[in-house]
Amino acid sequence: MKKVGFFRSIHFKFVLIYVLLIFVAMQIIGVYFVGELEENLVGNFTKSIKGHVNLLTYSIGEEMEKERGEEDPTLEEAIDAILKDRDNSSNDISEVQVIDTRSRRVIGTSAQGNQDIVGKKTTEVLIKNTLTFGKEDSDIFRDKGRRLWVLSTPVEANGKVIGAVYVIAEMENIFEQMDEINSIFMTGTAIALVITAILGILLARTITRPMSDMRKQALVMAKGNFSRKVRVYGDDEIGQLAVTFNNLTKKLQESQSSTEGERRKLSSVLANMTDGVISTDRRGRVNLINEPAAQLLNVSSETVMNQPIIEVLGLEEEYKFEDLLEERESIILDYSKKNRPFVLRGNFSVIQKETGFVNGLITVLHDITEQEKIESERREFVANVSHELRTPLTTMRSYLEALAEGAWKDEEIAPSFLSVTQNETERMIRLVNDLLQLSKMDSKDYRLKTGWVNFNKFYDHIIDRFEMTKNDDITFKRDLPKEAYFVDIDEDKITQVLYNVISNSLKYSPEGGQVTFRVRASDGFIIVSITDQGVGIPKNVIDKIFDRFYRVDKARARNLGGTGLGLAIAKEMVVAHGGKIWAESVDGKGTTVFFTLPYEQEEEDDWS
Repeated sequence: MKKVGFFRSIHFKFVLIYVLLIFVAMQIIGVYFVGELEENLVGNFTKSIKGHVNLLTYSIGEEMEKERGEEDPTLEEAIDAILKDRDNSSNDISEVQVIDTRSRRVIGTSAQGNQDIVGKKTTEVLIKNTLTFGKEDSDIFRDKGRRLWVLSTPVEANGKVIGAVYVIAEMENIFEQMDEINSIFMTGTAIALVITAILGILLARTITRPMSDMRKQALVMAKGNFSRKVRVYGDDEIGQLAVTFNNLTKKLQESQSSTEGERRKLSSVLANMTDGVISTDRRGRVNLINEPAAQLLNVSSETVMNQPIIEVLGLEEEYKFEDLLEERESIILDYSKKNRPFVLRGNFSVIQKETGFVNGLITVLHDITEQEKIESERREFVANVSHELRTPLTTMRSYLEALAEGAWKDEEIAPSFLSVTQNETERMIRLVNDLLQLSKMDSKDYRLKTGWVNFNKFYDHIIDRFEMTKNDDITFKRDLPKEAYFVDIDEDKITQVLYNVISNSLKYSPEGGQVTFRVRASDGFIIVSITDQGVGIPKNVIDKIFDRFYRVDKARARNLGGTGLGLAIAKEMVVAHGGKIWAESVDGKGTTVFFTLPYEQEEEDDWS
């Protein structure tokens, strides 16, 4: 019999588990205590600062509302005097700034070395949020390795925000105290672990000797020899275990012969099933897996034996084994990769005795990849139809509202509005007809109805439509060449591309922003671009914005009515024309979307 190594022995494991239990308990206590203490210290710190700020805000508000005569000090002088009086009110406050709402300029600061910011516009985001929304805002950041807490509080008068107080406070002392407390806990934990290890060694010695005998007996039983008996050392629990072990040996010998035949029958049934089957013991560890299940999960039977089933199925983050025992509905297992969809449905059945004792779990796996693919294509089809119909309906509503408000009386404008409405109606009819046809074919198969178009006039006409619906605070800049660029395109499809891209630019343009439209010719293509001055897109996700349903800011996109399909549809249509589409962005400054269309320069004279 092979001797068990020290690090694999139950002696070592007993001590290790004992030490780990104490260690985990100490850590849980420490984490809870330190967390609560830190929360309490930080809460007292912020409460103290806010108390000083509230008094300061009240004094500043009175000065800002006060009517001043020629002999009275200026507002800046009065604010400076207040800040000097309050300079020592809290040792933790390193600087206080006062900002006026109307000009958004700093009118006073308590920091003598930072007086040059007085009179300048503030650039702090917290202050801007406070002035805009009238709400208190705070944040924590690091400055040269030290943590600072900043607070922006509105100054209100008669229900209106007339200014803001911006406070910078040192809070490094709190975290230094926490470091000292953590050090004390670590020292106490180390001492407790040493004592625990010594006690564990002494306790383990009383168990390892009879357990060693039982191990020898188990090895003999594994070879089919049930004649050997375990030596009984006493009448305690381990002695009773030895007696029970001997009784078990006798009963196993009797049941072995009867179960062997049933096992062969079960193995034959499982081997010939087309569905995957996995069986577990009562602890949730795999004790049987047939070949179809191993193939579906792309594993070998040997590697998954005795492994937790939640790990084999990849459910350890969402489920526990106890959850699977109570699961009455099937679970969808998505193992899809980038270019290879693969979805399974798992049905679970509990192996249970008549007494209610749970012996294990049976899992049956079905491959439903094709079903999910069909369902996904159906959902995608419905979403695309809804998105494509929305744009012309919006345009029609805008023109009809203008007519209803009196534009029909203008003999010059009314015919134009009615013409656009009629054109959009006809385009929707064509679009519906195309979608009905596409529903019988591959959804990615575009049938283009192309014709030669003067793109500059076409582009200018699309921009004119958006001039009617855009907000007055957004301006358009057109940088279009005078020469005509004739391209062979499907006008409906390229109209949809421009509508989708321009709509996104308008959605994310700030107040007073500008949207720029350009067209250039280069290497057999025209390059069309739309530039906004919005919040921009991070570099690490800019390549994903053309994926279906992808949104950079999901919450904001939903509020604006976006579905995440507009740019994906635009990409499909541009690629169908033989062009490509991409985006460039500077975070915080804006985004430019480019797309190209084939352009044959030598044919320009035929269309001049």
